[in-house]
Amino acid sequence: MKSLVKRSLAMGLHLYWRSRFAALKVPRSSTVAYWRLRGHAGGLLIVGEESSIEARLTIERPGARVDIGERTYVGNCVMSCAQSIKIGSDVMIAWGATIFDHGSHSVQFSKRAMDVRNWNKGEKDWSVVEIRPIQIGDKAWVGYGSIVLPGISIGEGAVVGAGSVVTRDVPAWTVVAGNPARTIRQLSEDER
Repeated sequence: MKSLVKRSLAMGLHLYWRSRFAALKVPRSSTVAYWRLRGHAGGLLIVGEESSIEARLTIERPGARVDIGERTYVGNCVMSCAQSIKIGSDVMIAWGATIFDHGSHSVQFSKRAMDVRNWNKGEKDWSVVEIRPIQIGDKAWVGYGSIVLPGISIGEGAVVGAGSVVTRDVPAWTVVAGNPARTIRQLSEDER
């Protein structure tokens, strides 16, 4: 009975988000925690086959797009997309991670002074916020509690150690860790 209620709730929320977003494509073989979605009308969420998305995912603006590949797991983390977050296939993102493609606010006080007042009115001035797309390549693994900053590209098969703060691009088949994340080693051919 409990699973029937859960499936019915998920289907209802799927239909709700499909009516709001410009595109919502989630195949039957994938699961999305729809009750954790937030977003503006006109957002896009595209998920590949056999993926599991448990993230608290916010699509901040119309036209913002999140693409997630096949057989990808995104744990209970926080993702916020104002332009583009692209996650490849066979990726694992542990719970507790934070992935934002924007800085949320201007660094200049004069440009962020009205942010709280505007939020209370349901408004946001994105013209003063730095936004840079994020790309996470196929077969990558982003560890527990990691932070991926705007504009970052994580290469194919790269591993981001738990608790890392990724401030620059991560090459393919590289292990990084720390704050800021630094290269620990290259993965050998037999580890790929």
